[in-house]
Amino acid sequence: MSPPPPPRKRRATITTVAEAAGVAPSTVSRAFSNPGRVNHVTREHVLEVAARLGYSPDPTARALGTGRTGTVALVVPDITNPYFAGVVKGAERAAAEARLTLVIGDSQESPAQEERLVERLGRAVDGFVIMASRMPDEALRRAAELNPLVLVNRAVPGLTSVVADFASGTRQIVTHLASHGHRSFVFLGGPAESWSGAQRWIGLRTAAEELGLSATRFGPYTPTMASGPAAADALLTSGATAVVAHNDVLAIGVLRRLEERGVRVPEQLSVVGFDDIFGADFCHPPLTTLAERTTEAGGRAVETLAALTRPGAVPASPEAPPAPVRVLPTQLVVRHSSGPAPRREVTP
Repeated sequence: MSPPPPPRKRRATITTVAEAAGVAPSTVSRAFSNPGRVNHVTREHVLEVAARLGYSPDPTARALGTGRTGTVALVVPDITNPYFAGVVKGAERAAAEARLTLVIGDSQESPAQEERLVERLGRAVDGFVIMASRMPDEALRRAAELNPLVLVNRAVPGLTSVVADFASGTRQIVTHLASHGHRSFVFLGGPAESWSGAQRWIGLRTAAEELGLSATRFGPYTPTMASGPAAADALLTSGATAVVAHNDVLAIGVLRRLEERGVRVPEQLSVVGFDDIFGADFCHPPLTTLAERTTEAGGRAVETLAALTRPGAVPASPEAPPAPVRVLPTQLVVRHSSGPAPRREVTP
């Protein structure tokens, strides 16, 4: 028989720290929650004893006294999408610097699930960073009335947001295709609720009109590799010599399907994605894509949220000036999936 597990060590409490430090429990509490009211020497002593005993304040108990939990939530549409890894990395780093705990929620590309998630977590966190939100504008405004909120790659009048420069980025894509002699391309659109997807299509269409290219939108498609085959089959009927996918994951699914059907990339069809995810340079051929500063976006969003949740921060009012929108640069990364337009239209 295997030996019984060792007894579980009891977690240190504010009382055990107070007894070990020779101070009142209220002094321990103030050393963590209101250090300005504790003598510097005493506070350092309390913190040293607490660290030795492995004590950390209970966020639930702290919230009862301060109304703040020291926890913020990051909500993403699909936690399996590599694009969001950079956002999480930047957000986690900024949260640690602000001494905040970060929790992550997956809305599963569902506006209803996202709204339920925000409602369920609302009482447990100080605020939200919502990435590529699928919720309607009014639902986001209602959520912002209850918790401070910062959006990433979604802009809603009156709400603070961090967005990518899609206007410049989409022009880079179309200019790249035009320089290779392409006269038409297909855009494989993502979810209908995707704000960034709409901005990408607006930018692509505008740049195409200015540069004399024909742009056609297909979709919507779920932004996953599983949607690649249907998207690739549809675009092969268009006669276009290039395709721009909603994101890299969908683009990689398209590349796989084109290979199955014997379509050579980029000799017969050029393929471009969005996001420059980890692995975009590992696929065959390596993917040309528009890179966004995802790590910086996650960090900036949490930094902004930390300021909004700081004690003394004034909630926005209807008379307040418009909430800031921070625009981060984008850059086209040219790899081997795009090249000169073929002399004849593509036939499967």
